Amino acid sequence: MTPSRRKFLTLLGGGVILAAAPVGYAVTRQPRTALLPWEQAGSYSDPRERALSFALLAPNPHNRQPWIADLTRADEVTLLADPERLLPHTDPYDRQITIGMGCFLEILRMAAAEDGYALEIALFPEGTDAQAVAGRPVARCRFVADAAMPRDPLFAHIRARRSLKEPYDTARAVPDNALVALGAVVRHSRLGATNAPDEVAQLRALSGQALRIEVETPRTYQESIDLFRIGHREVDANPDGLEFTGPMMETLRLTGLFTREQAADPASTAFRTGLDMLMAQTDTAMAHLWLATPGNSRNEQIGAGMDWVRVNLAATAMGLGMQPLSQALQEYPEVAGLYGDIHQRLARNGERLQMFARLGYGPQVPPTPRWPLETRLVRS
Repeated sequence: MTPSRRKFLTLLGGGVILAAAPVGYAVTRQPRTALLPWEQAGSYSDPRERALSFALLAPNPHNRQPWIADLTRADEVTLLADPERLLPHTDPYDRQITIGMGCFLEILRMAAAEDGYALEIALFPEGTDAQAVAGRPVARCRFVADAAMPRDPLFAHIRARRSLKEPYDTARAVPDNALVALGAVVRHSRLGATNAPDEVAQLRALSGQALRIEVETPRTYQESIDLFRIGHREVDANPDGLEFTGPMMETLRLTGLFTREQAADPASTAFRTGLDMLMAQTDTAMAHLWLATPGNSRNEQIGAGMDWVRVNLAATAMGLGMQPLSQALQEYPEVAGLYGDIHQRLARNGERLQMFARLGYGPQVPPTPRWPLETRLVRS
């Protein structure tokens, strides 16, 4: 049980719950199928499917997994955004979804190279829409055999990559050389970073305020609650969204102490405890980093996503935890003040901040669920 979940259980009176509830098979069960894609990556005979099986492990907002891969053209993958997997309240212009598609494309490129293929990527071959990303192809990717294609050393860390959402070790600093090394892997955007205690404290406060606004704004928080997957059965049935599994969460589910209705009620213990847990995340940041682009075009958003996953993989290689905290970068009205504040602090010459994250050292955590590759493919 991770530290934040121990805290959650304690605040809900967990000692009494666990003493009274039968802790056995019913509460110790784990999802059976939701994590299989992490094991199956690379096991396909078609080079495109083999590369796609790694790409679907890419980080993406709220674990929506918004990608559809059309394989109807020989030796090509046409990448589309699933219109049913968007976040209209917290991501009204699909900027974050587009960044997630960039993460997908970068891992697809790495996996193709590992297999001896160059990936020729044509972004938005039918044009872009600043209001929405769904409805037109995001990219057409042509696989070209190339035995001399250089391999990317970051590929080795794909299965171990996580977005580490637990509290970090506040006794362990993030060294300067780690921030320099992370900056060395970006290709399309500017990486800024700080581990200076005064700056980190200010950014902790700002990111905490933005997170609180998202939770205390009913429609934006409901968007998350609708994606809660509580218990192993729900996670296996819908291996996306925000999962809550393990003995403690199964016990709370069985005893009726954690439900979507309670999580949405600001007067409930579940709501208050959940907010405290989220604040523990922002309050334990030991460094911060951000990605900025000169403008905010779809191509720049894709590039930021490509860089984001590269930085995440490089952090993984160092044993460093990383969690996106981009609430202050979102485009809904309630967060506009903090949007201006964080851009004034961190952007240069009119740049658009695309990603913001906290860094630190924390516990090992399991991977997040994924839909099987076959559910993301179109063949005809």
